[in-house]
Amino acid sequence: MSIQLFDTTLRDGTQREGVSLTTEDKTRIARELDALGLHYIEAGFPTSNPKDLEFFENFDAAELRNARLVAFTRARRPGGSAEDDPAITTLPRLSAPVACIVAKSWKLHVEKVLRATIEENRASVRDTVAYLKTAGKEVIFDAEHYFDGFRDDPEYALSILRTAAEAGATTLVLCDTNGGTLPTELKAVVGRTVREFPGMEIGIHTHNDAGCGVANALAAVEAGATHVQGTINGVGERCGNCDLITTIANLQLKMGLKVLDDERLRRLTEVSNYVSELMNLTPDSHRPYVGHSAFAHKGGLHMNGIFKDPATYEHVAPEQVGNVRRTPVGELSGKNAIRAKAKELGLDAVDVAAVLSAIKQREYEGYHYEAADASLALLIGRTTGDTKPLFELETFRIISEKRADGQTNTEATVKLLVKGQRTISTAEGNGPVNALDRAMRQAIGPYYPELKEIHLSNYKVRILDEHRATAATTRVLIDSTDGKHVWGAVGVGENIIEASWQALVDGLEYGVNASSEKR
Repeated sequence: MSIQLFDTTLRDGTQREGVSLTTEDKTRIARELDALGLHYIEAGFPTSNPKDLEFFENFDAAELRNARLVAFTRARRPGGSAEDDPAITTLPRLSAPVACIVAKSWKLHVEKVLRATIEENRASVRDTVAYLKTAGKEVIFDAEHYFDGFRDDPEYALSILRTAAEAGATTLVLCDTNGGTLPTELKAVVGRTVREFPGMEIGIHTHNDAGCGVANALAAVEAGATHVQGTINGVGERCGNCDLITTIANLQLKMGLKVLDDERLRRLTEVSNYVSELMNLTPDSHRPYVGHSAFAHKGGLHMNGIFKDPATYEHVAPEQVGNVRRTPVGELSGKNAIRAKAKELGLDAVDVAAVLSAIKQREYEGYHYEAADASLALLIGRTTGDTKPLFELETFRIISEKRADGQTNTEATVKLLVKGQRTISTAEGNGPVNALDRAMRQAIGPYYPELKEIHLSNYKVRILDEHRATAATTRVLIDSTDGKHVWGAVGVGENIIEASWQALVDGLEYGVNASSEKR
């Protein structure tokens, strides 16, 4: 059984609230999806906005090696003609070889939204499909609200599909537009539809409003659908679309359907993160298969099993989808978790009991090491005596001055002992943490040239006991990078500056030590 994968991230996915892609963004994502090996890439509705039209006018569909580029449109307006409708006549001049047409299959929409007769709706579908077929396009037909329409009047919903097929559509896609159909009902409707159209490719387009987007797509395939539409990471309007990443993994690893070769399947995590980055969305750490935490084992009992055989607590091997196994540690961790984490960090001869005791005490105080591998590695090293600090702190002082003109000036002074030498440095910044970072770098930079390559990439603050108001304990997480790797460091204290200082120092110390080890 061959499954055709149809991606609509660049059309349906961009309807997600808060998402806006430039033409260049869409071009980059299209090329990435093509490299992944998808069969169709629906890149937008050319006449709905200038950006989509610009994309289609400037993107040469011949550039794609694996996928066919798809332009989306609606059926011609009731009472009009396809030949006079710009939404349709624009498509033949574009390089996209495929047209995807959407039309109503629910009488409620025909009568109350289109304000047309059911016969006129059928004529609209027939004229539009025939026009684009004559223009040389492969035509995919999306039956909007198909499951609602089928529930209301099965014969009318089927008649819309029959009209599209007779006019030349090659694929009939059943859309759960409101996302409210459950898998059992959906599977039955798809099965009936497949039997009504022997030899036709039947597709499925699901939304996630009832949390069943992926489950419904899989149920449709079980019922005979051979064309699956979705978006990367499930992005889309309201609760989103069927997540194509999860669907691909399930089709291949659970249902035994070969939709991608193994090498491309291992790129799922990379592609998921790539699209999130270009959409300016924080990747969901707990996303199935590709999330940062998808194969993270924290509990001692789980780690014991994973240590003996990963299959005890993993439904697939993370490497199959390009992910990695992780061993976050905390107060619930056991000795095996500490051993595994130390090995992951490249640390040997660890006093497991001492490290575990130190972690539990620190987490009791508010520290959290799951996203702070740098601080964890330093904690382990300090426990075993293998880590030496970059410097000894004598004092630091911060002065913030609010001026009458509204400007705020912040100055930090640090006094440190670096390799036996006392050094004093003062620097200004746009805030106390920035000023401290600059002053510290000035003071120790001559002794550690590696610092030039290390930069802060993220700064997060969390209040741990909000009921204490301004006296609350603060946890600061700082990410640093050398341009190739990213690591996190954590600091905790009732004073936000002190907590920030701890995280700053840990982040720089870890980066310098790692750089020294590479040499």
